[in-house]
Amino acid sequence: MIMTEAKTVDIAGVQRDPELRARVAAQMVEVLERVGLTPQSAHVSFLNDAGPKRGRAIRCALAVRLPYRPPLHTEATGSTRRVAFDGAFAALERRLERYRERDRDSRRRPKKYYAAKRVVEVPARPRRRSTA
Repeated sequence: MIMTEAKTVDIAGVQRDPELRARVAAQMVEVLERVGLTPQSAHVSFLNDAGPKRGRAIRCALAVRLPYRPPLHTEATGSTRRVAFDGAFAALERRLERYRERDRDSRRRPKKYYAAKRVVEVPARPRRRSTA
């Protein structure tokens, strides 16, 4: 488990590879900082998923829980742990980018209650008095 400023990233399945563990932790912390929300939890799991024919063998699963949003889960399979992580991480980045775009777009447009309040607050023009 890697702890940073109020962010916790649980990493399972990479006890013997400190370089990959450090890389995974650094990238996960970086992408979660860009979201702007403090995640409730973030998990990275590596599993040996070798089948009977010994094809692609490593699966990486990423799970992130953000407040007020449904949990995000991405996974990818690769021939090495690094390839599997890169695939899952790219998918997670795309999903988090969509969250940032939606938040940015929703802040740019005025809400209906704000717009209605502005219409009501518009002062009426005073009438001119005729000087005749």
